[in-house]
Amino acid sequence: MMAMAAVAALAAASLTGEMWERARPVYEKTLRHPFLTGLTDGTLPRNRFQFYLEQDAQYLRVYGQALSVLASKAPRVEWARTLNRHAAEAVAVEGALHETILGKFGVQSTQASRLAMAPVNTAYTNHLLATVERGTFAEGLAAMLPCYWIYWEVGKELVKRGSKNREYQQWIDQYAGEDYGRNVREVLAMMDAMGPEMTPAGRVRCLALYERGARYEWMFWDMAWRKEQWPPE
Repeated sequence: MMAMAAVAALAAASLTGEMWERARPVYEKTLRHPFLTGLTDGTLPRNRFQFYLEQDAQYLRVYGQALSVLASKAPRVEWARTLNRHAAEAVAVEGALHETILGKFGVQSTQASRLAMAPVNTAYTNHLLATVERGTFAEGLAAMLPCYWIYWEVGKELVKRGSKNREYQQWIDQYAGEDYGRNVREVLAMMDAMGPEMTPAGRVRCLALYERGARYEWMFWDMAWRKEQWPPE
């Protein structure tokens, strides 16, 4: 009876709340990363921000593909429509932000698209594609969620501090904005709607996938800070 009660209590808890608590230590370390603190205090070297934008432009292309695959598995038609809209927006809206800022740096989008993906970027995007293609809808959503949610939380935190650098502030405003926040709330609602339907084992898998994604997000900013290259050189 006690075991059944424990499972019932777990199922009743917010899945996204449990995800956030599980990955909170990673998020707190993320906020202290010099890449992000450098965005607000202006100490982030431009060449590292440019490297990040070039890598993120390639990441977003794959992210949009992964969202489209995930949409094809959606158990509700309205979820499929929402995810396909998000996929289009990732390429159009966020891609336009990258092109605008890179253009100010004298870099054309065609140049950025020809660059090789850094090791962490390759690993992260492969993880997303493998999970959405081979896993359940809930598992795929759990893998994709950190990119949505952590960027929103980071954006909301950094916008409080602001940045004297115009390009850095433009990036911060994008992810702190209401339009982006609406998209995040939509996928959080999907994830929580799936929670009561999961088996305990399925819930554990989704929690682990979310935490892994949160670590990949930290690694992505660290990759940009280090301007990571493929070894050996």
